[in-house]
Amino acid sequence: MKLTRKQRQAAHLAWIHAAAALVTVVSVFPFYNAIITSLQTGQDLFLPSYLPTSFHWENYATALVQNGVGRSLANSVLVATVTVGGCLLVSITGAFALARIRFRGQRALLFTILCVSMFPQVAVLSGMFELVRFLGLYDSLGALVVSYTTFSLPFTIWVLTTFMKNIPVELEEAAIVDGASLWVIITKVFAPIMGPALVTTGLLAFIGAWNEFMFALTFVISGENRTVPVAIALLQGASQYELPWGSIMAASVTVTLPIIVMVLIFQKRIVSGLTAGAVKG
Repeated sequence: MKLTRKQRQAAHLAWIHAAAALVTVVSVFPFYNAIITSLQTGQDLFLPSYLPTSFHWENYATALVQNGVGRSLANSVLVATVTVGGCLLVSITGAFALARIRFRGQRALLFTILCVSMFPQVAVLSGMFELVRFLGLYDSLGALVVSYTTFSLPFTIWVLTTFMKNIPVELEEAAIVDGASLWVIITKVFAPIMGPALVTTGLLAFIGAWNEFMFALTFVISGENRTVPVAIALLQGASQYELPWGSIMAASVTVTLPIIVMVLIFQKRIVSGLTAGAVKG
């Protein structure tokens, strides 16, 4: 039996909706299971249940207060915020130089910046450790800010340079005619136009600093300076043979929620920032 055009379109839409539903379930289920597990205690943790049977908030109090995850959460917010601020400040000025100033070796420099972001953390761990010790930042939040900024800068500079190349030169020339200084041009002319790109790169840098584990575990040893990923990994139960799944899931849910909220708030700017410069018209 030959299908009509409308029937084929309906079948295609049904397949698309089914695939979207499957992807949604696969993506959301781990977080949903973490929420359910964080509200269970005792033997309920080991019973297969996909619907909440009871609500126990003790795990959140244990994780955030007794195990110090709340303090680590504040450390992560501070480190990620300072990292994003430093990255955007350096990146927007560096992108202006790379996009507007012509000099020999410009393409080679851009290629080098892109290559730096390809190195795995393990490959530069020893060198970064020596740098942190030389600066006297070992076992401090400053060590994390330096290392996170170093890894986030190449990507942010590359994205902002591509975005800035698509900004008309006439805007800059008009600002110069009006007597604007270079700093005024960057902050008052380019920064508002580059809002989507700044939000996108800033959010990606924030997520990278928020979730980073290796540098945080290596450069910080004191409990009061730990960030959230390390604090969750080092959670311990009442004995060495007990793994506190409820507290771990409660801390994981608490840490994940701010990122989800930020993505939902800035999702339109993220999409426009990622697609900026892709189409010329």
